[in-house]
Amino acid sequence: MTELLDRRKFYINGAWVDPASPNDLEVIDPTTEEPCAVISLGSQKDTDRAVAAAKAAFPAWSATSREERLAYAEKIQQAYQRRSDDIAAAMTSEMGAPTDMSREDQAGSGASHIQTFIDAFRSFEFVRPLGDHAPTSMVAWEPIGVVGLITPWNWPMNQVTLKVIPAILAGNTVVLKPSEIAPLSSMVFAEVIDEAGLPPGVFNLVNGDGTGVGTQLSTHPDVDMISFTGSTRAGIAITKAAADTVKKVALELGGKGANIVFADADEKAVVRGARHCFYNSGQSCNAPTRMLVERSVYEDAIEAARNVAEETKVGSAHEPGRHIGPVVSKQQWEKIQDLIQKGIDEGARLVAGGPGLPEGVNRGYFVRPTVFADVTNEMTIARQEIFGPVLSILPFDSEEEAVEIANDTIYGLTNYVQTQDGARRNRLARKLKSGMVEMNGVSRGRGSAFGGVKASGRAREGGVWGLEEFMDSKQISGWDVETA
Repeated sequence: MTELLDRRKFYINGAWVDPASPNDLEVIDPTTEEPCAVISLGSQKDTDRAVAAAKAAFPAWSATSREERLAYAEKIQQAYQRRSDDIAAAMTSEMGAPTDMSREDQAGSGASHIQTFIDAFRSFEFVRPLGDHAPTSMVAWEPIGVVGLITPWNWPMNQVTLKVIPAILAGNTVVLKPSEIAPLSSMVFAEVIDEAGLPPGVFNLVNGDGTGVGTQLSTHPDVDMISFTGSTRAGIAITKAAADTVKKVALELGGKGANIVFADADEKAVVRGARHCFYNSGQSCNAPTRMLVERSVYEDAIEAARNVAEETKVGSAHEPGRHIGPVVSKQQWEKIQDLIQKGIDEGARLVAGGPGLPEGVNRGYFVRPTVFADVTNEMTIARQEIFGPVLSILPFDSEEEAVEIANDTIYGLTNYVQTQDGARRNRLARKLKSGMVEMNGVSRGRGSAFGGVKASGRAREGGVWGLEEFMDSKQISGWDVETA
């Protein structure tokens, strides 16, 4: 057996330190089902030590100039680029993103976010006039304090950079708890931070699970804010845990995105939507997992989605290529299998895929790309976030019905619209209850905020909004505009 990578240490106060007490956890490679590394789960003592380091570092760090913080962020970006292949390899092993996708998209998203925050921060106004009507009234944006960051396993570097970079640029100090299922890339990121030379205590990393370190951060009296990305269930628990200390809580949670395809949609709309659903093995909170299709083109859409599912190759994350890899864990695989079976049992028409491992596969947490048709919005597969490569197709007869179906969900992260009618696109963009609406395959612009409404949480991550998320606004009157 290959010797396991030993990543038991935590990064606290500018140094790699041993946990207060041993509590080993093996990190499982979802392609092989074999352990690839061992980490330690932190205890209350480890959390307290990290929070104390962050609290001690806050006064000096929050007093640094814009130029100093920018210089550190640029050093982080340079070190991140140098370590990009190591970060990608870690994500391939820990959560199963195929090699090419891990390098280009998973690791690439982190580099992109770091640069976007650098660009936004350069022109960020920390003290702004309220308006022409009140020339001596100002709005000041100030750091919150010690921030606990809890990140998920499905897009590790995407979420770590969306939290760490704006938090420290804003003048906060942080304690990061990455997912214990996929912690290895975050530990490489900690090495990046160390290489960039951030002052001790500004960035700290403690591994642990949600009930342990996650709860300890959420309830800690010296943590001023929690930023969490993950399941709605966990987000609710964190909000309750944080209530007694009245800390700020920012949540980026699940989704059940509707992709509304009208008869006049472009010919690639269905293919594009199905591929997006299967991308990252379906493990994206903004995946368009409910495809709503106008009835006149409904059967054609089903056939197109079937073809995408059958053409989507599934294989080892350690191989190059455009295939999809495994889902992250046995627990996730079993949950997805149960939901696929529930779709069959509740009467949805199985068009492609289905339960069990793909043909020719006897190990690894691989899921067959699956398409269901004749789904109703009351079925479990239309209500629950599956977090696997499973597409549900529903028919609609009118624009009003499509909007009603799309909004009939507890979630509200991303919805999608496919139509050549510009006026219709604009109407739907305003009627759909979600934090984001993407239309005709056009990605949101660089620096656009990512976030939702309802049970998807109400965080706003990315760009200027992502910076403001990690600050408090202060309203000031009687400002001496001559001195300023």
